[in-house]
Amino acid sequence: MTEKITLIFADDHPMVREGLTAFLAITQNIEVMAVASCGLEAVAAAKEHAPDVVLLDLFMPDQPAVETVRQIKRVSPRSQIVMITSHEGDEYVVPMTQAGAISYILKDTTPEDLIRAVRKAAAGESTISPRIAKALVTIVKRAREAETQENQFHEDLTKREMEVLQCIAEGLSNMDIAVRLNISEKTVKSHVSNILSKLYLTDRTQAAVYAWREGVVEK
Repeated sequence: MTEKITLIFADDHPMVREGLTAFLAITQNIEVMAVASCGLEAVAAAKEHAPDVVLLDLFMPDQPAVETVRQIKRVSPRSQIVMITSHEGDEYVVPMTQAGAISYILKDTTPEDLIRAVRKAAAGESTISPRIAKALVTIVKRAREAETQENQFHEDLTKREMEVLQCIAEGLSNMDIAVRLNISEKTVKSHVSNILSKLYLTDRTQAAVYAWREGVVEK
């Protein structure tokens, strides 16, 4: 016989708690150890029972869920945390994952998929609801495109503008740059203006940060 998966469920809505707890209680090989109505109760229950899985609602009234996740992982490192929510946004997935959650599923998932997510979590495997996963793929794709585009920005600079950018990164003033490059200070100001425009930056401090980050100057 397969060993039982011990579980704690935390949600601040009584109807959700009672309904899901009743369902989980009759599910084969899953044992509900405790039910919590807030984050602090979930942490206390995790500390007492050290369950295999913690089903945790994303929005709790007492403290941010990301803090609850951190605290649960601190008191019960073996527990795998499955975030369950009705919120379809992707903005919480990365912070929760970094804090220690292994899965992120929506409350409108089917009972079968919920149980599958619990069993996968107990085995150390993650689950992300398809709609959220799709949103994440889009976000990652856009981020990569933006990064690629940004890394190409300085390729549009002329050789002289690159020299001025390097000087800016070294902390030189316009006068110092003019002396080093043997050009007028007015010309330096023109180059700086062009650099900021081409790199979509607002001031020379941002230009210096950009230059260091992109390896325009040696660190």
